[in-house]
Formats: sequence, structure tokens, C-alpha cells
Amino acid sequence: MTMIQNSKKMQGVPEPTLRRMPCYLAFAEGLLRKGQQFVSSTQIANYMNIDPTQVTKDLSYTSIVGKTRVGYEVKAIVDVLSDFLGFSVMDSAFLVGAGSLGSALLHDNGLTHFGLNIVAAFDISPITIGRKINDIEVFHIDQFRDLAQELSVVMGIITVPAENAQTVADLMVAWGIKAIWNFTPARIKVPEDIIVQNTSLYSNLAIIFNKLHTEKN
Repeated sequence: MTMIQNSKKMQGVPEPTLRRMPCYLAFAEGLLRKGQQFVSSTQIANYMNIDPTQVTKDLSYTSIVGKTRVGYEVKAIVDVLSDFLGFSVMDSAFLVGAGSLGSALLHDNGLTHFGLNIVAAFDISPITIGRKINDIEVFHIDQFRDLAQELSVVMGIITVPAENAQTVADLMVAWGIKAIWNFTPARIKVPEDIIVQNTSLYSNLAIIFNKLHTEKN
């Protein structure tokens, strides 16, 4: 199942639920490695610090079914959620912006565990172009279109400076990208049929600092 097909399967699932599901999966994978066969909604809820009824409701969007007085089969949670979230099939992506943040993502081998394989990176810096970062080659941005068509890549990751994010997004859309993972603080504008996920490290940092300094005062 491709990334686009999987996104259609998850239509109607609330975003907070989708954000919790990878945590359920990680917890279940840990239990599976320990040899545990079943887990209750209460155990999952305690791990997540949420109400057990929320766990039950979240998992009801999938084909996972619990057993009375036994709970959920751990392996079923791992298998079903991996497939439901699209982690069981590898999707290829291009990354634009091979600076410090982009390089960090290129070095993150754990992304493949969640079904994401960054197959090439792009930049405009002569110093960066032609290098390999974690065995991933960095090309000039002008080669993006041809390589996207050649490799049938439909997902792009943006890690350029914020002022360049919209330009890169426009190019990605024009060159056939259907889903964009935007790591910049800029809020890009794209056609409605393009999937966009914004992940701002600075926003999360602001929340941490706010809580930290509020607690001190």
C-alpha cells in the first residue's frame, strides 16, 4: 500500500488519535520483545497517561479487537498498527536542504523503521552538492524533477531556511510531489490535494521554555 493510498484509509481518524497510535505501536513492540502476549487497555493507558476508554476508542478505528479479561494481542497491535499507519511498506522521499537539520534527518536510520526511506537530498551550496551524507547523495536542486520522475518519488521533506520554504514547496508541487513534510517555521501554501505536515522544532522549544520558566516563577 502506498503512502497516498494509506492516507485515504485513515480519512476520518482524528489527528490526536493518529498522533497517539505510533506511541501505542512503540509500547507494543517493547512488550513483544519481552515476550508478553497480551496487554490491557489499562496498561496502555497508564503508559500513555490517558484514560483507558480513549485507548479503546482509538484502536476501534482499526481492526484490532480485544478479548474479555485478556486484553489485546500484542502481536496484533504491532502488525495492524504498522500496516494501518503505513509503516509496513517503505515509501521513498527526497529531502531539500542538506544543512544541519537536513543532515540530522539524513543520519536518522530509524526513519526506515517507520516506512520512510530518504533516497536523495538536494541543495544549492557548491560545498554540499556531490557529497554523500550517510550514503545518501546530495544533488543540485535542478536535478530534482528528473530524479523524481525516474524514481517515482512523491514525498518531499523541506529543511531549508524558512524564507525559502514556499519556493521549494512550489517547485515540489510543480515536479509531482504529493506529500510534503515541512520542518521550517514557515506555513507553506499548496493546492488542496497536496498533503502537508508541519513539524516546527522551534514551536516545541517555545512550549518547553514557557513551561520551564512558568514553573520557576
